[in-house]
Amino acid sequence: MAVKYQKGTVYPRGKKVKMWYGRYTVYLRDERGKEVGTRRNVPLCLKAGTTKWKAEEMLHALILKETGMPAKIAGVIEDDSVTFRWFVGERYLPMRKGAWSPAYCRINSYEINHYLVEHFGRIPLGQLGTFEIQVWLNKLATTYSQSVVRHCYVNIRSITRMAKKLNFLATDPGLDVTMPQTKPVPKPIMSQEQIIALIGGVKDLHDLCLIYVGIFCGPRASEVLGLQWKSWTGTTLVPYGTAYEGNLYPGRFKTRASKAPIGVPEQVRPVIEAWQQVCPDPSSEALMFPTFGRGTRKGQAVPRWSKNFLDGRIRPIARQFGIPDRLITFQVMRRTLGTNLQHHGTLKDAQGALRHASIQTTGDVYMQAIEGSVLQALNSRTSEILSDWKPTLVSGGQPIDGESAAPKRRNVNLARGLTLNGPSSILKGGLSA
Repeated sequence: MAVKYQKGTVYPRGKKVKMWYGRYTVYLRDERGKEVGTRRNVPLCLKAGTTKWKAEEMLHALILKETGMPAKIAGVIEDDSVTFRWFVGERYLPMRKGAWSPAYCRINSYEINHYLVEHFGRIPLGQLGTFEIQVWLNKLATTYSQSVVRHCYVNIRSITRMAKKLNFLATDPGLDVTMPQTKPVPKPIMSQEQIIALIGGVKDLHDLCLIYVGIFCGPRASEVLGLQWKSWTGTTLVPYGTAYEGNLYPGRFKTRASKAPIGVPEQVRPVIEAWQQVCPDPSSEALMFPTFGRGTRKGQAVPRWSKNFLDGRIRPIARQFGIPDRLITFQVMRRTLGTNLQHHGTLKDAQGALRHASIQTTGDVYMQAIEGSVLQALNSRTSEILSDWKPTLVSGGQPIDGESAAPKRRNVNLARGLTLNGPSSILKGGLSA
């Protein structure tokens, strides 16, 4: 097959039902070694709801698959057929996705396509300049939050930097782009009264334990839902992976610092121990907070979806106390912890509790000890919130102190404190999604 580049042609066809068709040529050699071109006309998709440029991209992918050569000339700076959309879809995303976690890949790919490609997609990459990028960012800042604008700022600079490295651009137009002023973003936190009301309203021990860890230890949603019982050391929770959309990813973390142990206040430990005694599977490899699988995973214990858990099990309780849904997220719980710790320890203590400081090494990351001052700050903050509410775990009238008999039921009565009741008050369906 000869090495020939081609764009192909996209055209509509059909009377009752219009469709996009693609026309291109495949070059082969006959028995005598002579090169022969064979014209191909192939249906691509329905015309309704599909733009021409999208049909062109489908044709280009088909040409690449059959001929092994790209439909557009790559690597030529002066070639105006290399658009911003093509470079992002055919070069940038394929090269960068491998280093992204599933959650980040989904979110970042959406933002790149929704904001950047929608605006710059048809522009030839070589015609993209600093002025056009800066004006677009400035306009974006008048409408969207700082988070959206900053993500766009970082992504466009990353894209143009790669384009220069791959010789698609002679100079980097994103190099001198600056981050514009943006609208202030509200960063709400939960009050002491709201925290007390929420944990007082949760009746299921599984849910209570999960909320206790979220509020008083501050892990990310993907971290807490990926915890296994081998993570629980008695004083800390050691992450061994993360969970996203019902799937566990062992060994995958957001940052290197995320591998550090999570400090657990003394007041939270009895709740974790009580849940461990009554959970269906307390083995080391089992998830601490599982739900049941569906479809091909029916009968298996799988990680929860953060949104489903909060929407279905926690937010209905929060609404009873007038707590807005926007406050019932693991991000808000984490932010609340960081804000409160400023009054109970140093800034370094807060960074240690949230695991933002990169102080771990590969060899001893799972053995890294929690600084005493960090636990002291966590204990102080937890004590202040629970100062007017003293929970006591009991089973048949006997306190659970690690030596008493294991409780047999999961129901939790929080009218005057945390108690485990008898068989007549079992909460059914505690592990349902």
